[in-house]
Amino acid sequence: MNKTRNSASIWQRFYKRNSYYHKDLEFLAKHLIPSDVSVLEIGCRGGEIISCLPNKVKVGVDWDDSLLALARKRSKKGTFIPLTEMKRRLKGKTFDYILISHAFSYIADVQKFIELLRDFSHSDTRIIVVYFNFLWKPVLDLSENLGLKLPSYKEPNWLTGTDTDNLLSLESFEKIGSGSRFLFPFYFPLISEFINRVICQLPGINSLCLTHYSIYRPTPTAKDYSVSIVIPARNEAGNIQGILEKIPTLGTKTEVVFVEGGSKDNTWETIKKEVEDYRGELSIQAFRQGSPKGKGNAVRVGFSRAKNELLMILDADLTVGPDELVKFYEAASLGKGEFIIGSRLVYPMEKQAMRILNYFGNKFFSVAFSFLLGQRIKDTLCGTKVILSRNYQKIVKNRHLFGDFDPFGDFDLIFGSAKLNLKIIEIPIRYKERTYGKTNISRFAHGLLLLKMVAFAAKKLKFV
Repeated sequence: MNKTRNSASIWQRFYKRNSYYHKDLEFLAKHLIPSDVSVLEIGCRGGEIISCLPNKVKVGVDWDDSLLALARKRSKKGTFIPLTEMKRRLKGKTFDYILISHAFSYIADVQKFIELLRDFSHSDTRIIVVYFNFLWKPVLDLSENLGLKLPSYKEPNWLTGTDTDNLLSLESFEKIGSGSRFLFPFYFPLISEFINRVICQLPGINSLCLTHYSIYRPTPTAKDYSVSIVIPARNEAGNIQGILEKIPTLGTKTEVVFVEGGSKDNTWETIKKEVEDYRGELSIQAFRQGSPKGKGNAVRVGFSRAKNELLMILDADLTVGPDELVKFYEAASLGKGEFIIGSRLVYPMEKQAMRILNYFGNKFFSVAFSFLLGQRIKDTLCGTKVILSRNYQKIVKNRHLFGDFDPFGDFDLIFGSAKLNLKIIEIPIRYKERTYGKTNISRFAHGLLLLKMVAFAAKKLKFV
């Protein structure tokens, strides 16, 4: 942050000296920021992070002219502008992601600066704030005195995570996630990577990491949506009878999309009869699932045919009552969450609603997912889920990141939402006993597949 003519050369010297840390910071940015979004970085220094991002639209802002000159030389595809010209040159432009890496440490009035950021944010913007763990202050001060760390031209603001949360909240941004990384700042082949990717993510140890980061979004306002309710159905003829009369109308308009998955009973014929006999306000579509089979593919077929803004999944076994969907719509409409999951493990269940092995399996995956996602998820396998169509399309674009072997579609949506930094919330529901047919889930075969998916996600989301 030195503003002398030599600041670029000083920065380069210390960047090289601490390159292991800076490379990890650049990796973090690439991990958190999708490659197809627009990016604004505040405090871009020599353009190192901007240059490593593959994004097409990327703008770096700094208050040091010599560092900006270095950034322009390093990255031909990025745009770099002085902080004093940001408001004028970026007038009318908004960004999908705003990255603030340690820059709050040197801004005189952080709250006023955050107020300015509202001009460059839209409703889906994500702000990522990276800061040092205050526990490391004595170590960093000593490193600076020994000439191992870039010297500060003034005493920096040591904002804690709580301080940062409060300042952004005051300017109408809410926190949706956080994380920590980088425990061992010296590079030794294999050893350093094991400590900084695996050991540092373990509970208790994680709070000691040097680098902390938090992710925020603009506080949402209430909005009405049109709704598509997708009902995957296989061997559910007895539950389909009369189902349309039980479904509430939601939002500006509601459609129901049936996807029949190769039933051995007369599910398809029952669906057709329900559609023919219905005279209510719902609009209805019905499709037969092709190959591959399975609920996950059925949901994808339904979502691809859905015409409305807000997508919902309602299992045809009706173990979650259609009337529960009102709660999900209200939460989505008020902006409480961007990916909303039902939780069956809060209220008491009916006696035969969930077999004992399934219950403990759900508990296990709840713990595993809570650890992987960095937030408490009580029930990962509840079929009732809600997401905006525009966010689902983003998940589809990034599906290759987590593979294509989820037979249920639950983890596909959860992992995809987490990767997109969507706000995930749960809504407790009453879980009922099935009144017709039997579950399509194989406890052991599908349980092993779920374990494989958890391991795969751990590598992609947590131990990176």
